[in-house]
Amino acid sequence: MKFRRLCLISIFVLPVVMSAASREMQELQRDVAQLQQDLKTLQRAFDEKVSALTAFVQQSLEQNKDTNKTMLSLDGRLQEQFRQQSKEVVAPIASYGAKIDQLSSDFSQVRESMADVTTRMGKLEQQIIDLSNAIKTMTPAAPPPPAAGGQSPAPSASMPAAPPAGELYDNARRDMLGGKSDLALQEFSEYLRYYGTGPYAPNAQFYIGELHAKQGDFETALKDFDSVLEKYPDNNKTADAHLMKGQTLVRMGKRNAGVAEFRQIIKEYPHTDQAAKAQAQLKQLGLSAAAPAATRRK
Repeated sequence: MKFRRLCLISIFVLPVVMSAASREMQELQRDVAQLQQDLKTLQRAFDEKVSALTAFVQQSLEQNKDTNKTMLSLDGRLQEQFRQQSKEVVAPIASYGAKIDQLSSDFSQVRESMADVTTRMGKLEQQIIDLSNAIKTMTPAAPPPPAAGGQSPAPSASMPAAPPAGELYDNARRDMLGGKSDLALQEFSEYLRYYGTGPYAPNAQFYIGELHAKQGDFETALKDFDSVLEKYPDNNKTADAHLMKGQTLVRMGKRNAGVAEFRQIIKEYPHTDQAAKAQAQLKQLGLSAAAPAATRRK
C-alpha cells in the first residue's frame, strides 16, 4: 500500500521536478552564452584598441626617426658653421694679440725713455737753478725800490741786481707745478719785492696764498688772499682770490664768512668758472644757490 503511494507520488512529482531543473539549465545556458558573447565583444574591442595603440606607437617611432634625422642634420650644419666661424675669428684675434704684444713692448720702451728724459730734465733743471743762484751771489749790483709801472729800477751797490721779471715769474711757476713749494714761495716773494706793480704781481700774490693754504698755514693764506683783493682789486685773479678766501675761511671753521664769500662771487661774477665752483661749495655745505654757466676765462 505504501509502495503504491510512493509510486504514485513519484509519477506526479518527478515530471514537475524535472521540468523545473530543465528551466534552470536553460537559463544557466543562456547566461553562459551571454557571458561568452560579452567576452567576445570585449576581446574584439580590446583587439581594436591594441591595434590602434600599436599603429600610434609605430607612427610616433617613425616621427621620432624623422625628428632625429633632422636634429642630426641641423647639429651637423651648426657644428660646421661654428668651425668655419672659429677659423674666421681665431686668426684675426691671434694677429691682434701679436700686435698688442708689440705695442705693449713699444710702450714699455717709450715709458723707459720718458723716465730717462725726465731724470735728465730734473738734473738739468737743478743745474740751472744752481747756476742762477751762483750768478745772483756773484752779482754785486742791487736795485732801489721798484719804480711805477713794474719796470726794474737801476741797480745800486747795496742790493744785488734783480733777475728779469718774466724769468723770475716763470721759474716760480715751474717750481710750484713741480712740487717745490718752498722755492716757489721764495721766488714769488722776490718777484713782488722787485716788481710789486708788475703785470704778474696779482698772480704772484695769489699763488703765494695758494701755496700757504696747501701747507696748512691758513692764517697766512687768508692774509695773502686779502692782499690780492686790497692791493689789486680789479685783475684776473680777483674772483679766484674770493673763492680761495671762502674755502680757507671754511677750513678755519668760519663757515658763515666763507658762505658770504661764495655768495659774493655768484653775485658779482655770474657765468664764470669761479661762480660755478662757489655754487658747488655751497651745495657741499648743504646750502642752495643758482648754478651759473661757466663761460668766462680765468
